[in-house]
Amino acid sequence: MSSDTQSGWSSIKNPFRGAPLGWRLRVAVSILLIATVGTIWVTNRLLTDRFTESTRNRAEVRLALYSGNLLSELRRNAIVPQLLARDPTLISALQSSDYTLSTQRLISFVEEIGAASLMLLDSDGRTVAATDRNRLGEAHRNSPYYVDAVRSNATIFSVIENEAGGYSFVYSRRMDSGADILGVIVVEVDLQKFERAWAGISDAVMVADSTGTVILSTEPRWRGLEESTAIQRQPPENAIERAIRATADWTALPPDAYLQGEAVMRMDSRIPFRGWTITSFTTYSSIREKVNSVIALEIMGFAILLALAFYALSRRATFRMALFQRESAELRALNARLQREIAERERVEKTLEVAEQTLAQSSKLAALGEMSAAVSHELNQPLAAMKTYLAGARLLLRRNRPEEALASFGRIDGLIERMGAITRQLKSYARKGADAFSPVNLGEALASALSMMEPQLRQRHVKITQILPEEPVFALGDRMRIEQVMVNLLRNALDATKSVSEPDVEIILAAGDMAVLTVRDNGHGIEDIENLFEPFYTTKQPGDGVGLGLAISSGIVNDHGGRLTARNSPNGGAVFEMQLPILGSDGLEAAE
Repeated sequence: MSSDTQSGWSSIKNPFRGAPLGWRLRVAVSILLIATVGTIWVTNRLLTDRFTESTRNRAEVRLALYSGNLLSELRRNAIVPQLLARDPTLISALQSSDYTLSTQRLISFVEEIGAASLMLLDSDGRTVAATDRNRLGEAHRNSPYYVDAVRSNATIFSVIENEAGGYSFVYSRRMDSGADILGVIVVEVDLQKFERAWAGISDAVMVADSTGTVILSTEPRWRGLEESTAIQRQPPENAIERAIRATADWTALPPDAYLQGEAVMRMDSRIPFRGWTITSFTTYSSIREKVNSVIALEIMGFAILLALAFYALSRRATFRMALFQRESAELRALNARLQREIAERERVEKTLEVAEQTLAQSSKLAALGEMSAAVSHELNQPLAAMKTYLAGARLLLRRNRPEEALASFGRIDGLIERMGAITRQLKSYARKGADAFSPVNLGEALASALSMMEPQLRQRHVKITQILPEEPVFALGDRMRIEQVMVNLLRNALDATKSVSEPDVEIILAAGDMAVLTVRDNGHGIEDIENLFEPFYTTKQPGDGVGLGLAISSGIVNDHGGRLTARNSPNGGAVFEMQLPILGSDGLEAAE
C-alpha cells in the first residue's frame, strides 16, 4: 500500500481525534455506577439481617408449638393403658377366655381416645382382641412392649422399628388379678400425623431420641439414621433443593448448618420426654424473595438514571456524525486509490504466475535429463552382461556346443526383459510407483543378482563370502526392484576394491525385527557419507559412472518402507545395509 494511501487512511480512521470527550458526563456515569453498587450492597445487608431475624423468630415459635403438640399427644396416651388395665370387662374376658365382645369394646375406646390402635394380649402374648381385626392371633411374646410390661408394674413406653423403615410408638401395661398375670393391654400412639402436618408448614423437621437416632421426620429417608449421616447420605429433595436455590447467593448470611454442602437455618429444642430433641431446617427462600424484590426496585431506578446518561451520550454522538459526512469525500478518494493498487497487484500476480510456469518447465527439463542419465546408468550393467554372454555364445557355437549357446541366449533374453522392467521402474525416482507388491525370497533375489554379476566377479577374481540363515527370509515388495538394489550394492563393492590386491566382498543376510542385507568390502572406504545418496554424486572417474545408482537404490528401498544406510568399517572398507520390513509366516500365508 502506498504512503499516500496509508496517510489518508490514518487521517480518517479516528474522526473523533482531537475532539473533547465530555469527561464531565463520563465522571457522572462512573459516580452513578458506584452509587448503584453501594446502595444495593447496603440495602441487601440490612434487609437480609432484618428478614433473617424475623424468619428465625417464626421458626422458634413453630418449633415450640411442634414440641408442645408432640408432648401433649404422648402424655394423653400415657394414661390410657392404666385406665384399660382396670377395665372389669377386659379382665373378665381374660379370666374366662371369652373374647367375643372384647374387640368391639376396644374399637369403641379407640374412637374416644384417638389412639392409632389398641390390642389385648393374653398371658401367652397372643393377640386376643384388637381394633385391627387382621392382627388377631398374632404372637407378641418376644416383643419388648410385652416382655417389659410383664416384668413391670408401671406403664411401659416402647419405640419399635417397622420393616418399612418407620417407627411405631407403643404404651403397654400388665393386667393382673391378685398374683396372677392375665395379659397385657397395648396402646399404639399415632405420631405420624405430626409428620404430615409439619411437612405442609416447615421445610424439614426431625425428632431424635436420646441416642441421636431420627425416629420422626418429614423426610422418610432420614428415619433410623443419625442427624449427621442423614444430612450427608439421605438429603431430602424438597428441603435441600430449595436450600441450594435460595442460599447459593452472595447475599446470604453466615449459615447455621449445611445440607449437601449448602447453607440453611437450623433450629433445635429439647422435648421433656425421654431425652428427645426436635430440629427444624428452614431455607432462606422467603428472605431472598423479599430482599430481591426491594433490590429489583432499586436497580430499576438506577437503570432509568443510567439510560438517561446514555441518552445524553447518544446525543453527543449525533453531533459527531457530521464529521463522518464531511469525511465521506476523502473516503471515496481513498477507495479509488485502493482499487488502483489492487489492479496493480493483480498485474504483478499474473507476471509472477508466468514466471512460475517457466520455472516449472525448466524443472521438468532438468528432471528429464536426470531420468535419461539414470536410464543410462541402470542399463549399463545388463548391457555389459549381455556383451559377455554374446561373446560366450559365439565361442560355444564355434566349438559346436549349441545347447550351451542357447542357454546363454536365454540369459540374454532375461536381461532384455530386465532392461524393459528397468525402464518402467526408473520413473519411481521422480514419483512413487503404484505396483502391487508380493512376497520376495531375499535369498533367491540375492542369488539372481550374483548370477547377473557373475561375469564381472569371474573376471576380477573377487572373493565372495555369503552368510545366509537356514530359514528363507521373505519381504513384501517388487522382486525386480529389490534385485536392482542388490546389483547396485554389489557393483559399488566391486568398484571399491579395484585398487585392492586381494578383493573381498562379504554378504550377510539376517532376519530379526527387520530383514537386513549387509554388503561389506575391503576397499578404501567412503570419503563423503553425507552426500553419498544425492543424485549425480560420484567418486568414480569420468565414464565409469554418473552417480545415480545409490540415489535410485535409496528411493526403491524407501518405497518398500525400508532404509538404506552406509558407513565405514573400523577395519577398513565400506558397509552398506539394506533394511526391509520382514514378512513372517502369518503374513506370508496371508499374502499367498
